[in-house]
Amino acid sequence: MQKDEDRGACNGKLVYIIGPRSLQNDLLAFFLEQKTGATCVTGEDFSPVRVDAQAAPEQRPLVLLDCHGKDLEGIWGDIESGGRDILSEAYVALFNLDPELKVEEEAVIRNIRGFFYEPDSQEPLLKGVRAIFEGEFWVSRAIMSKCIGQRREQDVIAPGAVTRLTSRETEILAMVAVGIKNEEIADRLCISPHTVKTHIYNIFKKISVPNRLQAALWAAKHL
Repeated sequence: MQKDEDRGACNGKLVYIIGPRSLQNDLLAFFLEQKTGATCVTGEDFSPVRVDAQAAPEQRPLVLLDCHGKDLEGIWGDIESGGRDILSEAYVALFNLDPELKVEEEAVIRNIRGFFYEPDSQEPLLKGVRAIFEGEFWVSRAIMSKCIGQRREQDVIAPGAVTRLTSRETEILAMVAVGIKNEEIADRLCISPHTVKTHIYNIFKKISVPNRLQAALWAAKHL
């Protein structure tokens, strides 16, 4: 049974459900609103999506792109139609994805935040939506490991990047890289979650990455 606190876990959040199957997506919107408290808007394309380039990460909307019956070219075509900044100004996740397409590695590198597959039940969707709004990626560890392996082979160390990090920033980055949440980092270091967020913001600026995944990939190469 869904806990009462879970029903309001995404109060004040905005979810766009994009795809041509209006009836199914309207039902999905109703379901998510009832279970998470988020406000859901549906549309056949990205035209209803409104993003603010200056918005803080916790204020970004989530865009769920319906991938039913689409191949890799069709998925990227839809995303590009939303504007080149959509992946940096909103959280974008793919749902009704065919697991046989195997697009996850490329998609993660492009900053897709999560994947929900056609056979998935309701529970992974609810957990994933909440996780993405908390700044996490909803992706298997196997895919993450492959992406980190690729980055290790491809990256070139940025001169002086490591030495620009303080010892505390290096410590926090190491924890971010293994998937530890801000609240647990704060508990381990006996500092406030707000201080952790400030450190992470400064880390991202110093190593020129936009999110936790890219920071983890950077750390796998440089730390």
